[in-house]
Amino acid sequence: MIVSKKMLGYMENSSWIRRMFEEGARLKAVHGPENVFDFSLGNPDLPPPQAALEKAAGLLTCMNHGYMPNAGFPDVREALAGYASELYEVPLRGDDIVMCCGAGGGLNVVLKAVTNPGDEIIAVAPYFVEYGFYAENHGGTLVEAKCRPDFLPDLQSVRSAIGPKTRAIIVNSPNNPTGRVYPAEVFTGLAEVLGDRPDILVVSDEPYRKLVYDGREVPSVLRLIPNSVVVTSASKELSLAGQRIGYIAAGGGIDEKQKFISALILATRILGFVNAPSLMQKVYAACLCEGECIDVARYEERRDLFTGILDDAGLEYAPPEGAFYLFVKSPLEDDVAFCSELVKEKILAVPGRGFGWPGYVRFAYCVSIESIRGCAPALMRVMEGIEARRRPVTR
Repeated sequence: MIVSKKMLGYMENSSWIRRMFEEGARLKAVHGPENVFDFSLGNPDLPPPQAALEKAAGLLTCMNHGYMPNAGFPDVREALAGYASELYEVPLRGDDIVMCCGAGGGLNVVLKAVTNPGDEIIAVAPYFVEYGFYAENHGGTLVEAKCRPDFLPDLQSVRSAIGPKTRAIIVNSPNNPTGRVYPAEVFTGLAEVLGDRPDILVVSDEPYRKLVYDGREVPSVLRLIPNSVVVTSASKELSLAGQRIGYIAAGGGIDEKQKFISALILATRILGFVNAPSLMQKVYAACLCEGECIDVARYEERRDLFTGILDDAGLEYAPPEGAFYLFVKSPLEDDVAFCSELVKEKILAVPGRGFGWPGYVRFAYCVSIESIRGCAPALMRVMEGIEARRRPVTR
C-alpha cells in the first residue's frame, strides 16, 4: 500500500462536514439541487463586494505576478499593519504582519513555528475539526478543554487541560460551530490563567470577525492577552474563500517576538506555501483598508428566518451572535441518528461529534433564503416522525 498508515486512518475517520457535503452532492444529482436542503458546508454564497472584483480585474494585467518576500509584499504588510492597529487597538508594524494562504494555512504556519514533537495544543470544544489535523501535522497532539452550558469557554477546564507540554491554545470567536461571540471577560480570564506561562501562545482564529449581529463587537485578543497572535482571512468577510488569502498579526507581548516572526516566515516557505497569492494580497489589503465587506445583514436575515423555523419545530439551539451557523440540540440521544433522519427528508446537517460535542448538530445557513424556507415542511416531518415513534403503542 503506497498510502501511509496515518493518512489511511485520517481517511477512515475523515471530517463529518465533508461526508455530509458529499452526501448532499449525491442527493442533488438524484433529486435536483432545488429539492435538497444542504446546510453541511460553511461555504459563503454571497457575492464578493463589487470593489474586490474590480480591483482584481484592474490589477491582473498590470502587476508583477512573480515571487515576493515569503512574508508578503512590504507595502501590503505596512497597509495591513495600519488597518489592524486600529481594529485591534494595539500598535502594529509591517514586520508584525505575515501574509498567509487563508486562515487554515496561517494556523499551520503558526503551529509549525512553535510546536515541538510531543507538544500539546489546546482547543475549546466544540471546535473546528481540522484543528486536530493541524496539530498532528507538526508533531503535536490536540487536547480538548470544554465549554460551559452556554458555549462560552470553561476557564477551569482550560486550566485543568494545561500541562508541561502545552504549547498553544486555539480560540475561535465568533465561533464555529456555535455562533457565540466571546466577551472580553473570557480573554481577560484566560490571560489570568496563563499568568505564569508566557511560553504558551494564544492563537485567535478569526475568519468570522466581521460577521456579527445585533450590534455586537468582537473584543481584541491582541489587546487583552499579550502573548497572542491573530490569524484571519478574506474567506468569510469578503466571500473569497477559494482565493486562500489572509494574514497573521503577532501581539506585542510574545517572548522573543522577532525570532517568532522569523519562524513564521520560514514556516511559510518550507511548508510549501512559499508566499500568499500575489494578486489577492493587493486586493485584500485594498479592500480592508477601504472598509469593504459583504452585506452581513443578509446573513442576519437568514439567521432570523432559520431560528423561527427551529422554534416552530420545537428544537433547542444556541442563539447565534455571529458567523453563519446554528448549533442545534439533537432530539435523539445519537446526533448521527438524527442526521440520518434528516437525510431521509433530503436535509443535510453535520453531527456535533464532528466538532467534539456529541448530542448536537450544526446547520450552516450560508445558503439561499429559498432553501431555508423550503426546508421547513421537511424538518417538521422529521420531528413529527420522531415524536410519533416516542408515543406509547396502545391496543
